[in-house]
Order: sequence, then structure tokens, then C-alpha cells
Amino acid sequence: MKKTVSKHNGFTLIELMIAVAIIAILATISTILYTSYVRKGRRIDAVNTLLSIILAEERYRASNTQYGSLAQVWSGVSTSPEGYYTIVITNVSASSYTISATGQGDQANDAESGTSCATLTLVMSNGTITKTPAVCWPS
Repeated sequence: MKKTVSKHNGFTLIELMIAVAIIAILATISTILYTSYVRKGRRIDAVNTLLSIILAEERYRASNTQYGSLAQVWSGVSTSPEGYYTIVITNVSASSYTISATGQGDQANDAESGTSCATLTLVMSNGTITKTPAVCWPS
């Protein structure tokens, strides 16, 4: 009589552990990249708000001797429409003002190329607009 050796087909515990480890690494990297893209997508909430306030400031300035405060030009609302940023207008004069949008919650961790984008600032001075940090603004 001939002995038959049965061969078991399947995965070993080591092979399963390696597969689980690879999946865990890929899931971690995907999550980190995804949250970065979500923050960048939410940044447009601040950009749109700041640009809208510029228009409101110019409308206000057309009828007044100087630019207006947040209460005068933006109905006193101090958050962006989607609520990811707090808006402040400072240094208001007849020829200049500064608008800042500061990220709230997870948006405070927003960064682009190693530069923090947690606070976006737009300075209007004598007809010249400066946006900082420049890397955080869309081109």
C-alpha cells in the first residue's frame, strides 16, 4: 500500500499577520492624507469670506470717509459661513484695514508645505492687497 501525504492549502499565521500589518499601514497613511485634503478644502471657506468682505469694505468706503468695522460691513457675524473660521477686522482707517480668519477646531491644524495656514490674513493698504501666508492662498 502506498501512503498518501495530504497537503494542506491555506495561510499561515505569519502570512496573515503580515497582511494585516500592511493593511494597517495603508489605512494610516490614507487617513493622514485624507484629513490634509479635507482641511485644504475647508480653507476655501476662509478665502471666500475674506474676498467677500473686501467687496463689502469697498461698498462701505464708497459712502463713508473710512473703511468699516466687522459690524458695519459684515452684519457683525464673526464666523465664516461654514463655521470653520473666526473673522476679525483690525487697523481700520481711511486707506487701510486688516482682515484675519483664524481656524477653529481641527482647521487650526491646517498647513501647506510646512507653513501653518491656521490664520489667513489679508491686508489692504493704499489700494495694495497683501495675502499671508502666501502659500496658503489659491493661485
